Amino acid sequence: MLKNKVVKIIIIVVLLILIIIGIFFLYNYLRIKNAKIEVELVDNLTLEFNDKKKVSDFITKINGEIIDDYEIDSTKLGEKEINFKFINDDNIKVSYTYKIEVIDTVSPVVWLSNSYSILKGSDIDLTEKILCGDNYDNNPKCYIEGSYDVNNAGDYSLVFKAEDNSGNIKEQPFTLKVVEPSNNQNSNTNTTKTYTYFEDAKAKYKNDKTKIGLDISSWQGDVDFEKIKAAGVEFVMVRVGYTKGIDGEYVLDTKFIRNMEEAKKHDIDVGVYFYSYANSIEAAKKEAKWVLKQIKDYDIKLPIAYDWEEWGNFNEYNLSFFGLTSMADAFLDTVKKEGYDGMLYSSKAYLEGIWLPTDYDIWLAHYTDKTDYEGDYKLWQLCNNGRIDGINGDVDIDIMY
Repeated sequence: MLKNKVVKIIIIVVLLILIIIGIFFLYNYLRIKNAKIEVELVDNLTLEFNDKKKVSDFITKINGEIIDDYEIDSTKLGEKEINFKFINDDNIKVSYTYKIEVIDTVSPVVWLSNSYSILKGSDIDLTEKILCGDNYDNNPKCYIEGSYDVNNAGDYSLVFKAEDNSGNIKEQPFTLKVVEPSNNQNSNTNTTKTYTYFEDAKAKYKNDKTKIGLDISSWQGDVDFEKIKAAGVEFVMVRVGYTKGIDGEYVLDTKFIRNMEEAKKHDIDVGVYFYSYANSIEAAKKEAKWVLKQIKDYDIKLPIAYDWEEWGNFNEYNLSFFGLTSMADAFLDTVKKEGYDGMLYSSKAYLEGIWLPTDYDIWLAHYTDKTDYEGDYKLWQLCNNGRIDGINGDVDIDIMY
């Protein structure tokens, strides 16, 4: 009898608890359902491809505070649903959704000046040879308007046109110069080659906020590290190696081991760079892993730099500028995960005209007395005609900031 009474009491208590829980959830459901939501959006709900904007950038008015004002992924074109939560003025967490359109209004790039010269009789395909690329489209349509005859010398007025999948068009007028081959095999131009002497660069650019150094490879032969150390070299960027073209075998620079050991022996800080022929993110990651294996026994105090310069064959790679930059980021992300600093190497022209923004440091190549590159950079390669005691021939001179 007592047992049955206890069971009944337990059942009643459980039912009461369930009723209370049900009331609680019903209350919260109705509270949230009837919560006041006042959100006003901007008139233009479009986002340019690869632009950096947050959820709040499309909101002009909201009765509360956004919980996670995240950056919107704009790396794919088309309609995108934006979901977020915010705490309204009554301290109720509510959800809201709006839609935007990711668009591309940027025209392709035709890497061409006002004139382009070829030899009479050349079998060159101009649409393959002249760089034609796009920020988003891997294969923009590239063609030439106008007539020309490679077998007849002369000047031809043409227009190089490029169109991407979004309908953006670039038109570049130019003069094709078909020239006769020169019969003078021993032409004397009387030009005198100039050099940038390390001691002059040191006097001009070395201060308490800079270091001065060199980048070296097998092209410099057996570097006399004792002499370059005495000359004031504070660091070297050493080439690890390269691949033999797209999907080619890896080649260790023939002077890499010697350069690394000599730099250590003479207490010169070292960074390294790899010359890439990658055509995909997967290939770039593979290159990075190869580099990591080569440098694992050395003390790398300076960055690992990614050097991709296949501009003359760019059209063969079927890469957008976004794809190219993503490839570089993949290489640098891989070395970063292993504790190294990463750096992108390129010239001023390509940094300004081809590469998209990256979070990694820049190694700027600009051969001039004073660069007018407006972006941020960690290293500046100021010449490729440097001369220094200890190296027979030319060498690149670099300033580190």
